[in-house]
Amino acid sequence: MDGPAVEIEYLKKRYGSFEALAGVSLSVPRGSVFGLLGPNGAGKSTMIKSLLTIIRPTECRGRMLGRPIGDRATLGKVGYLPEHARFAEYLTGREVIAYSAGMTGVPVRETRGRVDRLLETVGMKAWGEKKLGTYSKGMRQRIGLAQALVNEPEIVFLDEPTDGVDPEGRIDIRKMIEGMKAEGRTVFVNSHLLGEVEQVADQVAILSHGKVIRSGSVAELTGTGKHFEIRTLGPVPPALRERLESAGIQVAGDRIGVPAKDAGEVQSVIDALRAAGIVIRELKESRQSLEELFLSAVQGARQEGGQP
Repeated sequence: MDGPAVEIEYLKKRYGSFEALAGVSLSVPRGSVFGLLGPNGAGKSTMIKSLLTIIRPTECRGRMLGRPIGDRATLGKVGYLPEHARFAEYLTGREVIAYSAGMTGVPVRETRGRVDRLLETVGMKAWGEKKLGTYSKGMRQRIGLAQALVNEPEIVFLDEPTDGVDPEGRIDIRKMIEGMKAEGRTVFVNSHLLGEVEQVADQVAILSHGKVIRSGSVAELTGTGKHFEIRTLGPVPPALRERLESAGIQVAGDRIGVPAKDAGEVQSVIDALRAAGIVIRELKESRQSLEELFLSAVQGARQEGGQP
């Protein structure tokens, strides 16, 4: 099927006088990993819950999997791991997944096979018969991922999937997300761990005070801060430093930052350094990290809104 997995034309949610979502619009390509980023209270969870009709939006126009948002048949093709997911501790991991299978209409004859496969996929095969009360936080998150996949969804919403999970567990969850994408699923990830999102997401949107302030592919957004760094053997002489800085090049001791899209644009700086008899000991390409982009965008939005 053609078209985006999710196309939000306009989404607003108000709680009395408080506007949690202020007319959001965004597009999530099919078969991609989409990262929704934002500080606490930005409206990330509210957006996901509105799309899944867990809460009723004040106003919503858009489509999910080609149907109007809220279409019941479409919701049957969706998987969801909520933030701070809670499952009954007297149930085993197997029973949690089987319960979700029943809730999402998975045929009884197929349930056991799917549960077995998912327990293995999330690395919980040896723990499937043990009660959740004996699980660690990371193990519960793995079971949460498994139950979100039991109906073989076309799109999976993961709200803070690595919250409270140790570094090894985060790596495993990242691999699972990559596996979902390889299977052709669309994965919508809400997370505050920007480094994790940067490694798996194709596109991101940054939400602040209920508004999308930046969106696009990770490569496009971080590419705007691309530059090259030159390290020299010793500091740059004052005369050359002044010349370079007047051309918009940053010089700090033995470090020279050259804003450029490709290495060809750096050659004139290298030639100038060599002509001055300066030894170059390192040249590397750098780009703005997703975290740097996020902090810059959120701070800019706060200043525009007159906030400190």
